[in-house]
Amino acid sequence: MMKLDKIVSADAAVALIRDGDSVSCSGFIGIGTPEVLIEALERRFLETQAPRDLSLVFAAAPGDAKERGLNRLAHRGLVKRAIGGHWSLVPKLAALATDNLIEAYNLPLGTISHLYRDVAAHRAGTLSKVGLGTFVDPRHGGGKINALTTEELVRVMLIDGEEWLFYKTFPVNVALIRGTTADASGNVTMEREALVLDAQAAAMAARNANGLVIVQVERIAATGSLDARSVVVPGVLVDCVVLAPQGSHVQTYGTDYSAAFSGEIRVPTDKFVPPPLDERKIIARRCAFELPLGGVINLGIGVPEVVAAVAAEERVLEDLTLTAEPGVIGGMPQGGLDFGAAVNVQALLHQNQQFDFYDGGGLDLACLGMAEIDRVGNVNVSRFGPRLAGAGGFINISQNARRLVFAGTFTAGGLEVSVHDGKVHIDVEGRTRKFVDAVEQITFSGAQAAAKGQSVHYVTERCVFRLQPEGLQLIEVAPGIDVERDILAHMAFRPLIGVVATMDARIYRPKSMGLAAVLQDLQLSDRLSYDAGRNTLFVNFEGMAIRDMQDVESVRRVFEAMCSQIGRKVNLIVNYDGFKLDERLIEPYEEIVAALRAKYYATARRYSTSAFLRAKLGSTLQSRQASARVFETHADAAEFQRSRPHLVKVVG
Repeated sequence: MMKLDKIVSADAAVALIRDGDSVSCSGFIGIGTPEVLIEALERRFLETQAPRDLSLVFAAAPGDAKERGLNRLAHRGLVKRAIGGHWSLVPKLAALATDNLIEAYNLPLGTISHLYRDVAAHRAGTLSKVGLGTFVDPRHGGGKINALTTEELVRVMLIDGEEWLFYKTFPVNVALIRGTTADASGNVTMEREALVLDAQAAAMAARNANGLVIVQVERIAATGSLDARSVVVPGVLVDCVVLAPQGSHVQTYGTDYSAAFSGEIRVPTDKFVPPPLDERKIIARRCAFELPLGGVINLGIGVPEVVAAVAAEERVLEDLTLTAEPGVIGGMPQGGLDFGAAVNVQALLHQNQQFDFYDGGGLDLACLGMAEIDRVGNVNVSRFGPRLAGAGGFINISQNARRLVFAGTFTAGGLEVSVHDGKVHIDVEGRTRKFVDAVEQITFSGAQAAAKGQSVHYVTERCVFRLQPEGLQLIEVAPGIDVERDILAHMAFRPLIGVVATMDARIYRPKSMGLAAVLQDLQLSDRLSYDAGRNTLFVNFEGMAIRDMQDVESVRRVFEAMCSQIGRKVNLIVNYDGFKLDERLIEPYEEIVAALRAKYYATARRYSTSAFLRAKLGSTLQSRQASARVFETHADAAEFQRSRPHLVKVVG
């Protein structure tokens, strides 16, 4: 057979789309959005009134909240149904949905990404716990946006006594995707794209349905000249390649092209201008106190974006792995119309792979926005009367992160806040309450989170709440804020109130907070627990790294603070499993250990499952003329301590 040249015009490509086709469209805001193909499809419809009654499928909204992207296709007659993850950036299409003019669904972004793979494999659907207890749960609407929408795409299944959601697959007849370079055989690379998204999975879904795959690119290469390892979408999946006119293939809606977004260059993060000390930075600073050093983190859009800027300003960005849901691992995520892109990334995954990681609990922390919060901790970010924002990746991320921080102003609509003399002043209160009796739509289920013991905080410029099984509890108040006047008077319910702390004063000062040392001490403190009944201090150094003298000093400060508070010599048991100590720091570290031992410990035991570490620590301590023994398990260490209490000179 002769190999066909697949390079055609945009008009010729979209002419192959038929009435009633199900059309998937890639794009994360403007990243990966095939604008030229969308324009051609709109042009064909306006000129010929064909094709008609299309079903649109999109994971993250390909649009700019105005005219571009799928907003171009918001014509009555052109669209019959839409299944989308995020809707706020396609308001023209959303208006058709909320006006009951098309069938419409809002499903979690990550679930739609996974559905592409299941459609490609001809599976019946996607099985997931994502969405339980939210508006996607069929007991709360099943993701249907309006009364015109009646087909059930989601159902509850009971498997081994546990509830799951089953998301039914749907046809994908056409895939509109985007790449950088293609050859005449249709092989596509993405070297200048900021993301790869779900282009490959969507192309497989359409190809395996005997459908149509159309790719927009910005340049054409000779057949056989592309590096096979760089090909993201192989030519066997592609029917048509459309070369975009010059200037019409922008990298994002905010940036025509950045070499940093495509990973060609790395940029210095210490050159970013710190954000001003306004309410957004105040909130971001308090959220930054929750950052887990060495942890994997997702930052949402809006106020959470500022957390990355705070981390850069405080010089802790390199101690964190920031991620973004479309596939970014590491680096510094961008905001605004560049949201989804990042600079200095460590790796770039397919979007569906990222949600495999997220859904499985890979995130140590997620910091997300909040629009409405109610007394049981439910959060709504997806629907407000006629305004349809959609959930995006919010449900996947919020439901599965180990720790969760919601960030946003306490009220909305005209709020003006100032900071002086280290205190917060509410100059003009917002017109709209955000803490309501019951949210309009449940995008995050407080009940589900409380039932599984998820750590959840709600951070505002004036106070912090924590989720308890009984509901929201007020735990911190900013300096200068009156609880009755500035907090309770603007809530539709009264939260739980116990001991209320004052938010850290460093948050409200213009200079750097010294966050690195703060986080090191806070997170080291979390590794210590004291059993007063047995007078035993348990220390979990598992996976901890001592990398510099600041880490060594943090050990000294935290142990001295804890032991001084206890007020008597303690029995110490330390877990050293996976512990890493830089060779250059062995001597200063052991000097501090010896000083702490002499002053605060009655007995001390250490354990590690690593034979190498047990030998190394034992020999190191013996060289300092200390009786040293490292046990294999916690039980061994505890038993030795109980059986031989007279042996008191084992260093921890």
